[in-house]
Amino acid sequence: MPVRLNAHNSALILIDVQGKLARMMPDVSGLLARIGALLQAADKLGVPIIWLEQNPQGLGATLPELSALLAGRQPIIKQHFDACAEPDIHQRLSELTAEHLVVCGIEAHVCVYQTAMGLLALGKQVHVPVDAVASRYDEARQLAVTRLAQEGARLSNTDMLLFEWLGSAKHPEFRSVLELIKGLSH
Repeated sequence: MPVRLNAHNSALILIDVQGKLARMMPDVSGLLARIGALLQAADKLGVPIIWLEQNPQGLGATLPELSALLAGRQPIIKQHFDACAEPDIHQRLSELTAEHLVVCGIEAHVCVYQTAMGLLALGKQVHVPVDAVASRYDEARQLAVTRLAQEGARLSNTDMLLFEWLGSAKHPEFRSVLELIKGLSH
């Protein structure tokens, strides 16, 4: 039976939105707005956030538009494209009760894909907001999304996830999250 996401059974994983590579993504401003909305809503709703950076000495830091939303947190530094190959991610995952992991970031066909596959192999439910993942080439992003769906990841978009996390217009944070949604362009 399908389980609907909510703020209590989810965690958000931000993957590698760093340096010059991130600036090369198609519609980078829209991508950053959608990921930013996910990060802000996660904070408002108490959804845990796992922040990943791939080799920041080589790729650079997370873009300031997003790192500013992560104040007080430290990224998990990784060298593997699949973050699940890093010991620190296992420690962080063991601290969570969330079985539903929302993955966003770049590049969809490399680190997002491999990390999502690693999470699926660990028995996690993986959700991919397709409008919050990107690759330099849309064909690569689309291939990654298709393969992930074939392997069992659940596809959605930013709006769907935010409304699922809210669950009701009576949620105390409904208006503030609705403002985030209204600020998005698709």
